[in-house]
Amino acid sequence: MDLSNYLEMFLEESRDHLQAINDELLKLELEPENTAIINEIFRSAHTLKGMAGSMGFEDLASLTHQMENVLDLLRNSQLSITSEIMDVIFKCVDYIEKMVNSIEQGGDGKENVTEIVSQLAMIQDPSTDYQVDLMDASREVAAAADLVIDEYQNSIINEARMMGNNVYQITVSLDERCVMKSVRAYMVFQVAEELGEIIQTSPPVEEIEEEKFDQSFTLLLLSQRSVQEIQTQLANVSEVKKVTVSEKISQEVIEDKPPETNDVSVTQAPQIKEKDNVGESKKTHRSKSIRVDIDKLDHLMNLFSELIIDRGRLEQIARKSSSPELAETVEHMTRISTDLQDLVLNMRMVPVEQVFNRFPRMIRDLAKELNKKVQLVVEGAETELDRTVIDEIGDPLVHLLRNALDHGLESTEERLANKKPEEGKILLKAYHGGNHVFIEVVDDGKGINREKVLNKAIERGVVSVEEAKDLTDQQIYALIFSSGFSTAEKISDISGRGVGLDVVKTKIESLGGVISIDSTPHQGSIFHIQLPLTLSIINAMLVIVEEETYAIPFTSIVEITTITLDDVKTIHGQKVIQFRGQVVPLIYLNTVFHVPPVETVSEEQQLFIVIVRKGNKTVGLVVDLVLGQQEVVLKSLGGLLSNLYAISGATILGNGEVALIIDSNQFIQ
Repeated sequence: MDLSNYLEMFLEESRDHLQAINDELLKLELEPENTAIINEIFRSAHTLKGMAGSMGFEDLASLTHQMENVLDLLRNSQLSITSEIMDVIFKCVDYIEKMVNSIEQGGDGKENVTEIVSQLAMIQDPSTDYQVDLMDASREVAAAADLVIDEYQNSIINEARMMGNNVYQITVSLDERCVMKSVRAYMVFQVAEELGEIIQTSPPVEEIEEEKFDQSFTLLLLSQRSVQEIQTQLANVSEVKKVTVSEKISQEVIEDKPPETNDVSVTQAPQIKEKDNVGESKKTHRSKSIRVDIDKLDHLMNLFSELIIDRGRLEQIARKSSSPELAETVEHMTRISTDLQDLVLNMRMVPVEQVFNRFPRMIRDLAKELNKKVQLVVEGAETELDRTVIDEIGDPLVHLLRNALDHGLESTEERLANKKPEEGKILLKAYHGGNHVFIEVVDDGKGINREKVLNKAIERGVVSVEEAKDLTDQQIYALIFSSGFSTAEKISDISGRGVGLDVVKTKIESLGGVISIDSTPHQGSIFHIQLPLTLSIINAMLVIVEEETYAIPFTSIVEITTITLDDVKTIHGQKVIQFRGQVVPLIYLNTVFHVPPVETVSEEQQLFIVIVRKGNKTVGLVVDLVLGQQEVVLKSLGGLLSNLYAISGATILGNGEVALIIDSNQFIQ
């Protein structure tokens, strides 16, 4: 059977399970007595093992099986969780991730795991020092299927034995060339039901129906038939390669008390579903999503962008025309295309959680390596960002977090000496602001040493002594983004090689973003990242400045108001207005963009003020006229015009004119 069609699904689900295992392991370190967490990890590992086995990646399945054995001992309280055991399990997960990455890159998914397998074996049996052969382990995967028996099922087994019935553990192995394993398993169940009563299966019936098992599965059967008869009957099922029947049961008994009611307590042993129910189960679990290549979404977005431009032209023609039919048709097309636009944009948006999820594990490992205590707090993980930006932002954030942990946070001794909590705190925060997403990396460490940065910059020739005298704190902090710049006294594998923060700045700017730093001595530092949503289509308010048309992204606008010249006051050289109880500074767009005047402003003229916000700060943009809201296509200005102040791009209006799109965030510092 050609499994290549399922490879992408296998890789996607494997990453999900690995992420789930990592997340739950981090929780388990905080709550080592919580067996529910261990059960969650065990389930993910068990599913991952089954998927790897069914795809033919035996080494991956075998290593996961060895880890599963250790987890099984932990959940049965046969082992106590220690820091050493957690380190080994984390290391095992890293090896599994390497194998999955190898498979994704076209490899065979093999790694030299002799050392980690030996460590797992030593955990299982500390008295024996031996090396586990991976091929032997792979042969164990199918055979070692412990049946999970609750107390009620255990009582049924004991009662059946007293009544003279036999209890058999039956392992059925299917042919490797078997195409529809779930159908073949159903046929085995039908024959088994005629021979006796099925008490339990491993894996559970639902997973067998969804083909989430290797080439073999195990069932527990109550029957008065002989071993030979059962073996013969089941072996006659087509594509059954081997049937092993044993009266010795390898089982795990768990407490599973039935729910209590006022009258009677009933627990029913799981029964094998009838054929119709099998079909219903499959229908219930059928996926309702498909994976689409990102290039196809890009092409769709480009085509739709052109459609929006033509729609704007049609709307203008309809307004000038006296044809009600044309106006009605264009209005209907506008409503349909607006819904289509929302759908296209949402298809490209994914939560930053996909990137943030990998950091708790990384911080945990680095903290242990540096012998520091740290708490990572993640806020705004649900904030959505365009897929193309999500794919690129991960590496810069890795650099910033490593830098915060290594350089930002003090050692435990230093923190205690400075009367700080011994556990440092790193905050990773994301939020929307206008047509941008803001990400902040905050630490409560020692802050940036201003003089040390400045002296190192002068020493390396980044700035001269004369230039250094006029630099603000913000400008001095920004010097650490210079190429090859580092204040680390000792080079380590974590940071201090001078190849981190300059790469961060370059990558963020290549995405059309901006990075800045705030720092307070002995209190900590904040790295601010501003990223565009990089959407091709945005809602904007069209405004007139003199005779030029500009577009202001609608998501930045708080309110639009009108004032007279008498309402404008001057404070410390800055023109401001009083607006809803707060002082709002004014930005005159004709002055900022050097728009030539077309007429003299009269004293009685009213000014239109577009109030825009970034975070909790607001400014007022002074314009001559507000045309109204319109959906516009965001076009890049190209490399030669990429550094224009407060301009994020341009758009083509319905009449063919070009309007610049204002980035109002740059007006707010």
